Amino acid sequence: MESEASSKLTQLNIEKLSRPSKPSRASSVDTKTSAPVADVNGLGWPAKSTLQRLKETPDQKDARTAKLTGAVKTLLECIGEDPLRDGLLKTPERYAKALLFMTKGYEEKLSDVLNQAVFEEDHEEMVIVRDIDVFSLCEHHLVPFNGRISIGYIPNKKVLGLSKLARLAETFGRRLQVQERMTRQIALAIEEAIQPQGVAVVMEASHMCMVMRGVQKPSATTVTSTMLGCFRHSAKTREEFLTLIRTPKSTFPY
Repeated sequence: MESEASSKLTQLNIEKLSRPSKPSRASSVDTKTSAPVADVNGLGWPAKSTLQRLKETPDQKDARTAKLTGAVKTLLECIGEDPLRDGLLKTPERYAKALLFMTKGYEEKLSDVLNQAVFEEDHEEMVIVRDIDVFSLCEHHLVPFNGRISIGYIPNKKVLGLSKLARLAETFGRRLQVQERMTRQIALAIEEAIQPQGVAVVMEASHMCMVMRGVQKPSATTVTSTMLGCFRHSAKTREEFLTLIRTPKSTFPY
């Protein structure tokens, strides 16, 4: 009986801890996912186990590069190559530095990315930056996927510097990712930064894990979207956004 009572108490505690906490202005919660929009370290949801790179010293960074270089050398040996031959002699160090660059988003805080580019502005019409080129690494196979993102929002007395929308996409892209999560992360970061009336993000990408391996379908693309606020609740607003991002680009004289 005592063991059964203890088991029930443990289950109650687990359920209590798993319940979403009450949203606050400092750390709001998306009620659709019960996931925090931004973590206390400013990396953006979900920022798991990335604090070492965010806070490491130059010596620690050199040690990380050296460790990764050794790992790449082991990888080359495991596929049957000779890491000491001329063509591969410096490849482990090159790839280590390249991989750290391709995942440098782990070292960027969202507050630094936005860099005080939030402005008070009496504008309540749609703002769109479209066709932002992005590159990322699939976390399932560590091979690239790349494509374009279009971001739109309707301000609520605050606007973001236009380049910051592209910077947000770049920051989240420079991490191990899945396209579905990356699309939502960008939308939630904008919502957290300026509390707009709504945010819309659409991404179309080609995944090398489907092109170079697996089903090997070069023409296949993946489209994901996240609609928050008025873009989710208003079909008219959503359709306006989708129409505008599909409209052929104008030819500017410059």
